[in-house]
Amino acid sequence: MLKIYNSLTQKKENFIPLTENEVNIYVCGPTVYDHLHIGNIKPLIFFDMMKRYFTLLDFKVKLVVNITDIDDKIIQTALANDTTEAQIAQHYIQVFFTLLKKLDIDTIDKFPLVSNYIKSIITFIQDLMQKGYAYLTETGVYFRVNLIDNYGILSKQDLTKLKKNARKELDPQKENVEDFILWKKTETGVQYESPWFLGRPGWHTECVVMIKDIFKTTIDIHGGGNDLKFPHHENEQAQFVASQKKPLTNFFVHIGRVDYQKQKMSKSLNNVVLAKDVLKDFEANVIKFFFLSHHYLQPINFSYELLLPIQTKYHKIVHALNKNNFQLKMNHTKASNKKLAYLQQFHQLMQNDFDTPNVVTLIDQIIKELNKTHVLIEMSELQNTLLYLFQHLGISLPLKNITPKDVTLYQKWLQARQNQDFKKADLLRKLLEEKSFI
Repeated sequence: MLKIYNSLTQKKENFIPLTENEVNIYVCGPTVYDHLHIGNIKPLIFFDMMKRYFTLLDFKVKLVVNITDIDDKIIQTALANDTTEAQIAQHYIQVFFTLLKKLDIDTIDKFPLVSNYIKSIITFIQDLMQKGYAYLTETGVYFRVNLIDNYGILSKQDLTKLKKNARKELDPQKENVEDFILWKKTETGVQYESPWFLGRPGWHTECVVMIKDIFKTTIDIHGGGNDLKFPHHENEQAQFVASQKKPLTNFFVHIGRVDYQKQKMSKSLNNVVLAKDVLKDFEANVIKFFFLSHHYLQPINFSYELLLPIQTKYHKIVHALNKNNFQLKMNHTKASNKKLAYLQQFHQLMQNDFDTPNVVTLIDQIIKELNKTHVLIEMSELQNTLLYLFQHLGISLPLKNITPKDVTLYQKWLQARQNQDFKKADLLRKLLEEKSFI
């Protein structure tokens, strides 16, 4: 049975879907004010792989990744560039979609925009106010954290410590310092009409409303970066419990952070590595293989140097498969079977909380066997197995198309060897090697 680490309970648990044969997943996506950095794409790569694996297990999967197109950072970017928030958001939404295409991430079913849920957000906040969980001040509508019995259960926060560290000076009318904003009054940037005053929604309310509107009930998995655990996911959970009297999700799945130079990536530190810049030097498959070589929970201190051995390994795999595929075609060998023992190992590893680092080790073993064997049926079965594994990891391997000219080149090489025309044979061999055919 598939086991997944649940941040809520801090242990691996058997995954049992809320509805038989269905899995509903919501992942907090980007705030569209700039290009995504390399750490932002780690969750996208992981949840793409997760959906592929659930689909392989015959689940009907719905994967939703939201887009935050209303935010203070978008307003600041618009002001700095003398344009509108809508133009900034639309530009970076397209940049985001272009990045997903480059990464070959095509499993996401829906990209809800915050701006399309304003009415639903207002209705949700009104409901919380009617139930006594929210209250109005001169500057905003706030959520009463002290009414949630188990507040802090996800992030293991102590409410008494939060009281000491929280800031109240921004609104002295707050009942408690730890209360968080649901709707804020604003005089800058985009403003929406509400029963209270012109303003815009709080970040934590946006996501919980989209989950409620799209899925209608508790979801199976809520995911995102580990840095979203508190306060974002904790506050989402609190609002959903207050509104629906049931948990937001069965599993919280949080992805380990990606640092650079042993520090959190930050514009103020000038240490942000943009995904688009890494893609200039490394193929998308290399980047995906790099992240899958680490467990999704594991924090990573990113560097370009770490990608180099992964790039070498990936190119060796592609070379071995192209060489193998060419030999199979030249010998008219095609088997549909796969190596059952390797498939069983693959599933055992994946069902142990998506143990992709050991899947990568398994791939190494299969490649070693592929490079040793000369038995054509075995070569075909091993190739099928490798392609199957990579497909369900979300990596499409580029097997080269074999043309009639390639076949003629190979036949000429064999003939030159047979004729002991070694000079010609060496020349033809180099041409075949350049194509990764021998």
